[in-house]
Amino acid sequence: MRKKSLLIYAALLVLFLLVLTGCSETPPDTPPAGVETPAVPTVNEAPQETVDSPTAEPSPTTLLPEPTPGVENTPEPAPTTAEPPAVQNAAQMPDPQAFQWQLVTEGLQAPIGIASAGDGSGRLFILEQAGVIRMIQQDQLLPEPFLDIRDRVGSRGSEQGLLGLAFHPSYEENGFFYVNYTDRDGSTVIARFSVDPGDPNRADPDSESRLLQVQQPFANHNGGALAFGPDGFLYLGLGDGGSGGDPLGNGQSLQTLLGKILRIDVDGAEPYSIPADNPFAGGGGLPEIWAYGLRNPWRFSFDRLSGDLYIADVGQNSFEEIDFQPADSPGGQNYGWNIMEAFECFRPANCDQSGLVLPVASYPTHEAGNCSVTGGVVYRGSLPEWQGIYLFGDYCSGRVWGLLRGEQDAWEQTLLYENVARITSFGEDEQGEVYLTGHEGTIYRLSPR
Repeated sequence: MRKKSLLIYAALLVLFLLVLTGCSETPPDTPPAGVETPAVPTVNEAPQETVDSPTAEPSPTTLLPEPTPGVENTPEPAPTTAEPPAVQNAAQMPDPQAFQWQLVTEGLQAPIGIASAGDGSGRLFILEQAGVIRMIQQDQLLPEPFLDIRDRVGSRGSEQGLLGLAFHPSYEENGFFYVNYTDRDGSTVIARFSVDPGDPNRADPDSESRLLQVQQPFANHNGGALAFGPDGFLYLGLGDGGSGGDPLGNGQSLQTLLGKILRIDVDGAEPYSIPADNPFAGGGGLPEIWAYGLRNPWRFSFDRLSGDLYIADVGQNSFEEIDFQPADSPGGQNYGWNIMEAFECFRPANCDQSGLVLPVASYPTHEAGNCSVTGGVVYRGSLPEWQGIYLFGDYCSGRVWGLLRGEQDAWEQTLLYENVARITSFGEDEQGEVYLTGHEGTIYRLSPR
C-alpha cells in the first residue's frame, strides 16, 4: 500500500514538472531578447520627408518621485510622447493644367495683401493700399470695411500705403492685430489695433497703439510684410530706404533697421521687448535685427507646417530672388544686398562674398515682361499634389512659379502659370488654401480645374 502511494506521488510530480516546462516556453511570435522586430511595410503610400516640427509642443519632462529614506522607490514608467506629424511634400511638381486660379471676387481697390485671423470665422482680410481692410466671407466681399485708416496713411509714391497685416496668435482672446503702413510724412509705422468688442466685423480705428516708427529717406523700398513666426514673435520686413543701388549702404549696416527682417516680442512689454535670443540682442547691431542684406523684401512667409521662412527680395537691375531660412536658424543671416544681386556681384570691384547667404531661386528681372517678384506661401491646403510647394509670382508678367525643396537641399523651380494677374500678394485661409491678389482689384484661389 505504501509502495502504491509512493508511485502515485511520483506520477503527480512528473505531471507537475511537465506542465511547468510547457508554461515557460517562449511564444512563437515574440522575438528573442536583443533582436529587433522588423517594421511592417506600408503599402501604396508615397515616400514622406520627415522633418521635426518646430510648432510641436516640447516633450513633457517626467519628474521622479523623491526617495523616502529606508524605502525602495520604483518610479512609474515615463509616458510615451507621440512623434510630431511628418512634413509631407509633393515628390514632384503637379500638372498645372489640372488646376486653375479661380476668380473669387473682384471690385476691390488696389488690393495688396491677404490674411486670415485664425479665429475659426473663415474670413479673409484684404488690404487695400489706400488704407482700408476689407473682408471676404464664403467667397463674398462684405460691403463694410473692417478698418479704414485712410486719414493717416500716406501715398506719395506707388510703393507706399497700407502694406502689411498680421493677427496676433491669440486674436480670438485679445482681439489684437498689427499693421504696417507709411504715414503722411512717408515714415514706416508699425501699429497695433483692436477689434470692436461688440462687433467682430469692425475694428476700432481709435485703438491705434504705435510700436515703431522708422523714417524713410526715399519714397520707395518700404518692404511692408508682417508675420507671426511659429515662436510667437512678430517679424517685420523693411526695405533699404529706397532710391537705387542702396546709396546709403543700409542693407549691410547693422546700425539701421532698413534693409532688414526684424523680430520683436509684442507680449513681453509695451510697446515691445527684444527676444533674448535675437542675434544682436547682446550687441554688435541693433537688437531688433533678425536678418539683413535685403533690398526690398516684398512679402515673406512661414511654412505653417515646417516653420521655414521664405523671403522674396526685389532686384535692382538683373535678378529677382527667393531667400530661405530654415526653421532651426538662430538668425543673423546676411542675404547679400548690396554686395550681391541674387547670384551675381552687384559691384564687381567690391564683391567679397564671405559669410553671405545666397538665394535658393532667382529669375531675370527684365526678361519676357518680368519686373518685380511677389513673395508667396508654401501650400498646405487640401490638394495633395501641391503639398510643400512654395508659390511666388511676378507683378508685371503675372507669372507664377513653384519652388520645391528636395533631398539634400536640392531646389526645383518650375514656371507653372502665365499672365494670371498683376500679382501683388499671396495668402492663405485658415485651411491652408492659397489665394493671390491682382492689383486691378481681383482675388483668385488655386483650385482643381
